[in-house]
Amino acid sequence: MNINEAVLSRHTVKAYEGGHTLPQEQIDSLLTLLRNSPSSVNSQPWHFVVASTAEGRETIGRAATGSFAYNHSKIIDASHVVALCMQADMSEEHLSAVLAQEEADGRFKIEGARESQEKSRRSYVDMHRYVLRDVPQWMEKQVYLALGGLLLGAAMLGIDATPMEGFDTVALDKELKLRERRLTSVVLVALGRRSDKDFNATLPKSRLPNEAIFTFI
Repeated sequence: MNINEAVLSRHTVKAYEGGHTLPQEQIDSLLTLLRNSPSSVNSQPWHFVVASTAEGRETIGRAATGSFAYNHSKIIDASHVVALCMQADMSEEHLSAVLAQEEADGRFKIEGARESQEKSRRSYVDMHRYVLRDVPQWMEKQVYLALGGLLLGAAMLGIDATPMEGFDTVALDKELKLRERRLTSVVLVALGRRSDKDFNATLPKSRLPNEAIFTFI
């Protein structure tokens, strides 16, 4: 499948075939994609919780009740559900871990490269912390970059997917004990095989025309 076929064929699945499990090699490919997602100044302010068992999906599903109950079956019936989370803050511990990993991976080939990278990244962190004062929103943007890649990657592999903001973040953070790890949930993605009840599969895509969304200069 090429990229055009993938983006034209993918849709937000509304119902999954319960009991269907995706091959582990496909899941591993998506995890590789997530781990290598781009982020501003390679800040990587994310964490991904992957529910691959009925118990794990049920845990996440407890955050989709009440006004969010319409998403509960999608979570329970999917093969896998990924909770994309972000750091509570761009902490010194996290920044040091990222820099140490870059050094271990051999990214600093010339003298002064390590110091230059740290200075550049911290200048962005300081800008968002002290000038723009939007560190949480900045980190959340990086998580959505990862979300976009995950959805496209799933489409390329022929995996059905549903991104979901319709869940109780406070409840999910409690269920997954995210606050104790200085994390908070941002968005969910269900992955699996759509069922015959997925009404969205038969509907045509609807997007604004090219002239409304593109300006060529």
